[in-house]
Amino acid sequence: MTFGATIFGCQGTTLSAGEASFFREAAPFGFILFNRNLEDEDQIRSLCDALRDAVGRDAPILIDQEGGRVQRLRPPLASEWLPPLDDVIRYGANAPKAMYLRYRIIAAELMALGIDANCAPMVDLAVDETHEFLKNRCYSNDLQTVIKVGRAVAGGLLDGGVLPVLKHIPGHGRAVTDSHLDLPVVATNGATLREQDFAAFTALNDIPMGMTAHITYSAIDDRPATLSPKMMGLIRDEIGFEGLIMTDDISMKALTGSLAELSRLSIDAGCDVILHCNGQMGEMEDVAGAAGAMSDAAQRRAEAALACRRSPDPVDISHLQAQLEALLNGTVNDA
Repeated sequence: MTFGATIFGCQGTTLSAGEASFFREAAPFGFILFNRNLEDEDQIRSLCDALRDAVGRDAPILIDQEGGRVQRLRPPLASEWLPPLDDVIRYGANAPKAMYLRYRIIAAELMALGIDANCAPMVDLAVDETHEFLKNRCYSNDLQTVIKVGRAVAGGLLDGGVLPVLKHIPGHGRAVTDSHLDLPVVATNGATLREQDFAAFTALNDIPMGMTAHITYSAIDDRPATLSPKMMGLIRDEIGFEGLIMTDDISMKALTGSLAELSRLSIDAGCDVILHCNGQMGEMEDVAGAAGAMSDAAQRRAEAALACRRSPDPVDISHLQAQLEALLNGTVNDA
């Protein structure tokens, strides 16, 4: 079965007949959930079942569950978490172990609801000027810490049966504007970008899925990375990322043009999948028409990503939480 080159959201807590019919025809690779879709455990599981039934297969269902401000599921549906940077700081040398446990818990909570992909790890390297919308979502301003924590986050998710999505390729940390509202332009020279920002993604280039950055790196190309064949070539050839690449949300204000045009340009640049999040039917129809079906290469990458899903060993979440607490106490005692 060939997948549509799309990942879509939906409007509410249940799937309408019109949405089900559209998804059946468009055959999106997967789906993504937001606050508007999340009510209670039974409802979320039923919605996930309905989405998969609509396409007739075990399609991946994504969510943004980083912790802190970007956390779609909150108590009583899931644990509450500090922003990632706050936890990395407070766990200190134990941060990689702690973040593995944190995301192993997150994975268990997601799988219990029928959700099997999480838009993390986010290995954008923080700098002094990083915009506040991103700063505390980062793991560190130290490259090696970012790499170690990113690997731990991915490992916790994968061990819990949840596919990780590496973001935002090739690096969003130097953005000084919010890409939800404007297009960030990064003027840093190419050598520095390769030695720092891009290097985090090179070290984690075996993660099965990744998400682009809606950013222009003016030292390399004047087009946003999502729309740039040159940048997408760099991601594949220099960074060496071989997994499935989805765009960041194609409807974000960083990109200008019609959604159909932006979707086609993204595919032509080298993206495998168009991510469209707001669930607006007219927009989804435009995106699906422009994106079309996956290319043969994208289909192979999609199938390889899905093959990374595994049945996790059962875990006792309270035991994992106790391990986290012990790590924190150990850090405090060592200070």
